[in-house]
Amino acid sequence: MKDETKCLHAGYHPKNAEPRVVPIVQSTTYVYDSTDDVAAVFDDPMKSLIYSRFGNPTVMAVEDKIAELEGGVGALCTSSGQAAVLLAILNICNAGDSFISTPQIYGGSTNLFSFTLKRLGIECIYLDQDATDEEILRAFKPNTKAVFGETLANPALTVLDIERFASIAHMRNVPLIVDNTFATPILCKPFEFGADIVIHSTSKYMDGHAVQIGGVIVDSGKFDWTKGCFPGLTEPDESYHGISYTETYGNKAYIIKARMQLMRDFGVYPAAHSAFLLNLGLETMAVRMKQYCENAMKVARYLKDVEKVEKVIYPGLNSDANHTLAQKYLKGCSGVITFIIRGGRTNAVRFMDALELASNEVHVADIRTCVLHPASETHRQLNDEQLAAAGIDAGMVRISVGLENVTDILADLEKAFAKIRCAEVFLQ
Repeated sequence: MKDETKCLHAGYHPKNAEPRVVPIVQSTTYVYDSTDDVAAVFDDPMKSLIYSRFGNPTVMAVEDKIAELEGGVGALCTSSGQAAVLLAILNICNAGDSFISTPQIYGGSTNLFSFTLKRLGIECIYLDQDATDEEILRAFKPNTKAVFGETLANPALTVLDIERFASIAHMRNVPLIVDNTFATPILCKPFEFGADIVIHSTSKYMDGHAVQIGGVIVDSGKFDWTKGCFPGLTEPDESYHGISYTETYGNKAYIIKARMQLMRDFGVYPAAHSAFLLNLGLETMAVRMKQYCENAMKVARYLKDVEKVEKVIYPGLNSDANHTLAQKYLKGCSGVITFIIRGGRTNAVRFMDALELASNEVHVADIRTCVLHPASETHRQLNDEQLAAAGIDAGMVRISVGLENVTDILADLEKAFAKIRCAEVFLQ
């Protein structure tokens, strides 16, 4: 048996010893032996580390792990999921370009696409996931550069038909970008179904403990950028001495351009300590996802029998409209359930305020059960028409089922529903 105490003595270096956890490299900069060495790295930042604004050993170790989990050739961590969405689009879209997205996406992404990117001269063309192939193809313009969707939509919980949308995108020589946050690579690997770029809000299930904000972009390395109209990837980049990303970096062109160009200029890179915490979450993600799915299925079945619930949306249920797609693409439907309470906004708010174990918070995919009312919280910037397009009813509640004992979760829900009934009797 190895003498563990020897490892504590300075100068003791057992052969092949490695740290059990990813070490935190808490440094902003890196030292070189000569001016020529530094100059060479500024000519091509992929040769070595320059500055922790867009490259840090701790973060890069986590990037490699996520890329391997998704089956990609490379990954780039960002300071938030929203930053990951932004860079994923800006990496291929310029002012005057457009991209297609389903409306069944996270409210923050809707705001980004509909307002901020619009002000930058980039148009988002919304098409429902149920649109026919012909309708989607007709929506393409000569300047359309990508198709975007979410594996499991937040909070509508529709399931993206990844193969179909990938096929349509590839007919027009553009990539399919998929937000895989709710599914994680444990439940779905979009690259296996034809997706080209995957993004995540790592603040959700990857982290799992609500301790740090982050995002990530993963490149499949399978899309041929030379076949479409992507001059930013194929033509010389004057900000890096005329490098052509496709010629120099081959199938890693997209993810390297995102790092060398966009991360350099926007600087939305996470801190080393944030990556350290994210890595701890990744190490338990497979076990946690299994339990989230099991608990959520029991809660969904319970909700189906509650008189005050008008509708339960959970693709794991046989009765759900997306159940067939879920069986095709998912190995579980995560811990997130949406349901519509009879009585609309008033009863939904009353129900949530009566909960004790579940927290009313603007977060999801935590180890703790939490609830949210999208119409008055995350999606409050949307008008009634946009809410309907996103599949959000005024009485809709999103519950993120946690890892508590499911009996306790169900008891909390039962007490909250009882408060709705008592209030209605009182009002009568």
